[in-house]
Amino acid sequence: MNLFSSLSPAHLQRYLRIVQEGIAVRSHLDLLRWLQGEMQHYLPHEIMLVAWGDFESNLIRHDIISALPGVRTGYSNPTRFSPLLGGLHRRWVEQGKAPHTLDISASGILFESWRLQCSLGKALQGMRSSLLHGVSDKRGHHDCLYVIFSSQNKLDSSTLSAIEILLPYLDTALRSIAPLPDHASLLTDSGESEDHGLSGRESEIMDWVKMGKTNAEIGSILSISSFTVKNHMQRIFKKLDVYNRMQAVSKMERSISHA
Repeated sequence: MNLFSSLSPAHLQRYLRIVQEGIAVRSHLDLLRWLQGEMQHYLPHEIMLVAWGDFESNLIRHDIISALPGVRTGYSNPTRFSPLLGGLHRRWVEQGKAPHTLDISASGILFESWRLQCSLGKALQGMRSSLLHGVSDKRGHHDCLYVIFSSQNKLDSSTLSAIEILLPYLDTALRSIAPLPDHASLLTDSGESEDHGLSGRESEIMDWVKMGKTNAEIGSILSISSFTVKNHMQRIFKKLDVYNRMQAVSKMERSISHA
């Protein structure tokens, strides 16, 4: 409890609110809103990358949580992503699996990000600092790595204390929701889907539609207005030659199952 002993009552109350909100996380939208809320006071970031699995065997899955346009799990190529994930995990292990910060410009992350050829790779070019920490599963012998990327030039030492306090709740929140499917294989280099001619943004919107999200919820996730989402949906309906959301989801799922 030493981490809490030096905190003011106001900080303790804020931590309590953050923990309570984390316990209530039940969906990816809940997780995004939680991370973009008061959590930003202690872990300021634009992108959170989570990777878990057997890093030694390169059997890794990942999730990306961000409010930046297009920076999504489904639009990152798992094959190109492996070197970056493996490198970050090695850094964490070399540091004794303790939390530590990185200067992105001096860490080689920018070099690896150029190889990603996706929205995440482009977004990482605008990041300046990073913090990583993780959880080791002693029973399953797997690790779960958490990495935040910030446009701030430097993350101070207070973020190290914060991640130690908040990581158990962050890990619990992430494990309470199902990971999103990887859809990178459905995208061409131009950013359009191989089927139906949907753009990357339109395919991204359809991913959330499949999860039952409303236009307002999708707009909040993608940081665009619900009116913009509605316009995208109208273009999607036209490309798919359908009249409503249910027909659009059904047609896309049929095309994937026949692929």
